[in-house]
Amino acid sequence: VCIKTEEKNGQSNRKFVMLSIVVEHIFLLVIVTLISVLQNAFFATKVEREGKEHNNKTAFERVSCANRNCMDSYPTFLAVMWCAGLCLNQAPAAFAGIIYLVARQKYFVGYMGQTSQSTPGFLFGKRVLAFLILMCIVGIFNFLLVRYLGNDYKDTMETITNAASALLLIP
Repeated sequence: VCIKTEEKNGQSNRKFVMLSIVVEHIFLLVIVTLISVLQNAFFATKVEREGKEHNNKTAFERVSCANRNCMDSYPTFLAVMWCAGLCLNQAPAAFAGIIYLVARQKYFVGYMGQTSQSTPGFLFGKRVLAFLILMCIVGIFNFLLVRYLGNDYKDTMETITNAASALLLIP
């Protein structure tokens, strides 16, 4: 979609309008991604702080292991959140992303205590990732339906995912 303007610099203004339309469809995903980067920085700082305290090697090993585990699942989280947001709807994908970050924080903090305290955060995070993967599959399936059969169920799918994303709050 491009909007014509009457300014002397019309070409660059059309590009700005196009860019703002694109940003409008991804800004929630961008915000969640930036929050996740800040969370990664927090985790790294915690590992560094524990590493400087040489008197408690067990605490450092736990924090370091929790950080590694979080970083192992990080690319998967980003990929499915962005895929779900672009293929279907950014609002429930971003909401699920925030819930995932809360679950990851719970996992990290729980891992610093006893390992069994991290289990609820781990299981909750898996459920959120499963929801995002399901959103990706539905979005891709809808694209294929539109492309090859001419049937578009995106509005219905968006309504269902908006309602289903609230179910992620149930522990």
